[in-house]
Amino acid sequence: MPIVVQMHWAESAKERYEAARKQVNWDTEKAEGGIFHVSWWEDDGMHILDVWESREDFERFVGERLMPGIAAIGGIAGEPSIIFHDAHAYVSVAAFATV
Repeated sequence: MPIVVQMHWAESAKERYEAARKQVNWDTEKAEGGIFHVSWWEDDGMHILDVWESREDFERFVGERLMPGIAAIGGIAGEPSIIFHDAHAYVSVAAFATV
């Protein structure tokens, strides 16, 4: 069953996110089970919303790619809060628009 991963990382700066994005290369090397990713910043820090095929796929990506990539760039301050939700339904509109 697909899951929604809701993250909030109060200490994360855009520069550290961009460094991790470049190091891990999740934009062009699709993670197995990854469906959707969006990030944004508000006054209280970084927010991320992901959709994954399963929690196991998300945890494998974190363990095998994300955390080693974050370590390679010297880390990111603090720890994110992570909430998992079971997805009821999702629609991919990736064929229609990209940012």
